[in-house]
Amino acid sequence: MPSLIERVLTWFGVDDPWERPRPAIGRQDVVLAAGVEAVSLLALELVRSSGGLENTDVPVWTEWFAVSTGAVLLLGRRRWPLTIALLAALHMFVAGVTMPEVMGQLSLQIIYFVALLSGVAWARDRRAMALVVCSIVLFMFAWLTWQFALGSAVQEWLDEEDLSETTGVFAPIPAAITITLLINAIYFGGAIAGGGVSWRAARQRARLEDQALTIAGQAGRLREQAVVDERLRIARDLHDVVAHGVSAMGIQAGAARRVLDRDPDAARTALSHVEEASRDAVTQMRRLLGTLREGGGEGADDGSGARTTDAGIDDIPRLVAEVHGQGLTVSLDVVEEQDGAASRLPRGIGLAVFRTVQEALTNVRRHSTADTVSVVVRVDEHAYAEVEVVDNGRPRHGTSGSGLGQLGIRERAATHEGQVDIGPRVTGGYRVRVRYPLGASS
Repeated sequence: MPSLIERVLTWFGVDDPWERPRPAIGRQDVVLAAGVEAVSLLALELVRSSGGLENTDVPVWTEWFAVSTGAVLLLGRRRWPLTIALLAALHMFVAGVTMPEVMGQLSLQIIYFVALLSGVAWARDRRAMALVVCSIVLFMFAWLTWQFALGSAVQEWLDEEDLSETTGVFAPIPAAITITLLINAIYFGGAIAGGGVSWRAARQRARLEDQALTIAGQAGRLREQAVVDERLRIARDLHDVVAHGVSAMGIQAGAARRVLDRDPDAARTALSHVEEASRDAVTQMRRLLGTLREGGGEGADDGSGARTTDAGIDDIPRLVAEVHGQGLTVSLDVVEEQDGAASRLPRGIGLAVFRTVQEALTNVRRHSTADTVSVVVRVDEHAYAEVEVVDNGRPRHGTSGSGLGQLGIRERAATHEGQVDIGPRVTGGYRVRVRYPLGASS
């Protein structure tokens, strides 16, 4: 178990390799020093006018010089903290010996306090800081101890000569020196502790900034990886779409060839199907390639890692059934303007709707307090296909995601020129709604 001294040194960062950046002397330092000097000189003359400096026999310019040089020390309190702390201690000693009434002015006491606090707060070499601060404190208290010893000797002489008048429990001179000692203990202790708190706060801010940069870098790498994964997934979808279209064209072309001579009408019908399949395949290929050029989002494989490139709206009931009962009550409604419109959706649109529902339900399970989810699919084969997933929960504390799932929804919608609305509802809960225009997909 570390000793008390070791814990104190650790608290002040004596063995910490971090070095606090020290700014150059700037405008705020000049303004501070000038302001303190003006206020200090005004306070000095007010005290003089009230008779508080009657026992000071040094020239007035010396008093002004002492106050002004003390204020000037504040200029370099952050740039050269230990040097300023030592100069402030020297200034206090010289002024205290030659003109104690001036040294006791509140303005100078504040200057000495700030100088010592800055020495602890801004020193980059923490071992040198500990040495300098200890030296200042020991010197000051040695000076006070000498005054105490001298005062005690004077008090004994007064007592022997019956010249002392005691009005309280303690003798006057030792009492005055003792209260001075206590005040200085609080004074120096407060400056040192305040400097330590300031240094530790700056250290913590630096750590948080480093962590933020690390997290940002990791998030960027994860996002890039998600884009790569989605591109690969879209490439698989492209393969499936094109392969399906080419296979259909091959079958219809073969049928047309077989019946071309004996049934021209059937051949024309088969060739029209080839034309339609080719247009659909080209349209899907162009959109998927456009997404590959612009980037992708998070993947949407199912929970088992199996591929879902053949999934569509007909597979959504199975998906809902898997989630229903795992702490969630999930309802599904499929609204069709025309009978069988959902089953006639283009293959790419059906897959996009399925993946949207899949990702939305995954986010509800992982990041929401919801216990009820509503899934609604609306299809008007002459206008649009829309999917809406609404829950009644709030974001669960401590489970914020990376946002890559929603990015995947948006990128997949962009593939089909869809419109996305994702976010909390005013009435409570969370909504994911995506509308795919069917006119552009046919």
